[in-house]
Amino acid sequence: MSEPNQLVELLSAKRIAERLETLADEINQHYAGREILLVSILDGAIIFTADLLRLLQVPTQLDCLRISSYGNSTRPASAPRITGSLKSDLQGRHILLVDDILDTGNTMEQATREILALHPESLKTCVFLDKPDRRANGFQADWIGFSIPNEFVVGYGLDYAGRYRELPYLAKLHLTEPS
Repeated sequence: MSEPNQLVELLSAKRIAERLETLADEINQHYAGREILLVSILDGAIIFTADLLRLLQVPTQLDCLRISSYGNSTRPASAPRITGSLKSDLQGRHILLVDDILDTGNTMEQATREILALHPESLKTCVFLDKPDRRANGFQADWIGFSIPNEFVVGYGLDYAGRYRELPYLAKLHLTEPS
């Protein structure tokens, strides 16, 4: 029988909540007097988006974009594929693109390219986590929750093969090999 996968907490729920308040304050200041359309990249960013959205004090609408690249792996299995389209008209609007993790940068680069093709007034990006050591391009997010080392993490919406999203904290996942 194999050992269960091991989780090592990296960021507590309290620390995440404190950082979210700071991010929301910065975003509120930046967009003061303007309405934004928050575009969340599903599935990983759902919890981060929901918590951030509740802290925003500027008029905000929500839309979601589904992009797939990891599958059941700890590494991107393919180039990012957009698997769901936006319902909102983006032309002339202020867009805040939100994702769970900025890793290679390929997903955010593709998503921003798709959004810019729809002619928004402005586009800014916000990510819960940044892994600068993994960057395959020069993409930089406008707002970053936390920078982390090149570790595979789960919790707070991030998963491994669909598991661990429900954890209220962020943890490093140590996979055990089947015996």
